[in-house]
Amino acid sequence: MLKKLRNKFLKMTSNDIGIDLGTANTLVYVSGKGVVINEPSVVAVNQKTGRVVAVGAQAKAMLGRTPGHIIAVRPLVDGVISDFEVTEEMLSYLIKKAEGLSKKMLGPKVVIGVPYGVTNVERRAVRDAAKNAGAREVHIIEEPMSAAIGIRLPVREATGSMVIDIGGGTTDIAVISLGGIVRAKNLKIAGDKLNNDIISYIRNEFKILIGEKTAEEVKMAIASVLPCKPPLETTIRGRDLITGLPREVIITDSDIREAIGPSVDILLEAVKEVLETTPPEILSDVMRNGIHVVGGGALIRGLPEALSDYVGIPVFVSDDPLTAVARGAGIVLEELHLFEDMLIQNEDDLPPAR
Repeated sequence: MLKKLRNKFLKMTSNDIGIDLGTANTLVYVSGKGVVINEPSVVAVNQKTGRVVAVGAQAKAMLGRTPGHIIAVRPLVDGVISDFEVTEEMLSYLIKKAEGLSKKMLGPKVVIGVPYGVTNVERRAVRDAAKNAGAREVHIIEEPMSAAIGIRLPVREATGSMVIDIGGGTTDIAVISLGGIVRAKNLKIAGDKLNNDIISYIRNEFKILIGEKTAEEVKMAIASVLPCKPPLETTIRGRDLITGLPREVIITDSDIREAIGPSVDILLEAVKEVLETTPPEILSDVMRNGIHVVGGGALIRGLPEALSDYVGIPVFVSDDPLTAVARGAGIVLEELHLFEDMLIQNEDDLPPAR
């Protein structure tokens, strides 16, 4: 009786928040409201004062455009924290913004998604950063499991499901059955790597230097793994490496396909490797149920079709793939007692992250 009253009181006095802590974007799910925040994982810091100038979309707009004393940084690299203090500031901003939607007395209970295979120390850094940012209680779940829950796959049943989460910094490939990850692989081939491939290709082929933001815009506009009919094209502007002056050129989907081709090949081969080590009974389930792709990379034209051709298994892009992990964290929040065994346990014996 007392436990029920305590839980009711906590629900009335605090928000429950699910966070997809991504390299490129961070999404926040508020219990009862759904995904309410989708901000770039970028923070602008004034080096003279040490104070945070902007977070999220405002900070991303400053990338490549700041004066000397202001730097716009991404505090997460390959899905893990590279700058603890800046990550703490970003989480604090996002939690306060989420709580501002419905003010409560106590700090929130938070479920955070992290890439598959991160180390204990990296998980502890995430936990500490969230607690320092104001969270009352912090639970951590691996992103492929959270994504599978978010797209309503039968993760608890004795049937195999396969999820590929292509994010900004990492790609998680996971086979799930009976509430656990049976086989998985974490890959550093994801959105940021494709952006860098495009930058390198345009520098080498056209002798033009472009920035990360331009590369990402080009990727979203015309990137395609398979030939397009009619061909796609866009104009890019950058600095001519020979003259040092501004120049613009027209590039096509064929150029971008050539740029990202080697990385896509590595991704396809990694999926094949996971399938090769999957137990045969589960593999037959995957062949019957198909492979489910989530994350921003799922939106690259032709990728599901190319993957299906390569492994001979149907591939499906989930509805609203960008929010799958955040939605999964939200479902876990709503019924935490049902998903406790899928969470990563707290490592109390570890030293603090800083």
